[in-house]
Amino acid sequence: MNAKKTKFLNQPEYPGGPKALTTFIYQHLKYPQTAWDANIEGIVLLEYDINNKGKVIETRVLQSLSPECDEEAKRVIALLRFDVPVNRGLRVVFHKKIQVHFKKAAPAPQEAVPQPTASMQMTYTIVPAAPVPPKTEEMAPPPAAQQTYSYWINI
Repeated sequence: MNAKKTKFLNQPEYPGGPKALTTFIYQHLKYPQTAWDANIEGIVLLEYDINNKGKVIETRVLQSLSPECDEEAKRVIALLRFDVPVNRGLRVVFHKKIQVHFKKAAPAPQEAVPQPTASMQMTYTIVPAAPVPPKTEEMAPPPAAQQTYSYWINI
C-alpha cells in the first residue's frame, strides 16, 4: 500500500532545525552602536527568498525598527544556507518570513562584595589526671606538663 504524498512542494529546511537557525542568527547578529546608544529595542520583521540551491537571494523589511537594525537583520539573514529538496525537477523560489529581535541584555549583576568574616577562637587545655601514688617506695614519675591547643575558625 503506497501512501500518497500530502505536500505538493517540499519546503527548504535549515540544517539542525529551528533551534539551530535561531542560534546561528543570534551568534552573528551585532547590535548597531547607534541603536544601542539610543536604547532602541524591538523586532524587525523580514521576508526573504530562498533559491533552489538554498541561498537567500533577497530580503525585504516588512516591519522596521531603525535603519541600522534593519540593515543588520538583512545582513545576517543573507548569511543563511538551507537544505532544499528536489521538487519534481522544478526550480522553485521559496518565500519565508522571520522576526529578528533586538533586545539589550539585562545588566550583569555586580560581583558580590565579600562580607566581613567572623572568626572564633577555641582554646583547649589538656590537663593530665592526678598521678596515682605508687604502692611501693619507687620513685614517682614527674608530673606531666599541661598542653594547650588553639584553633581559629573563620565563618
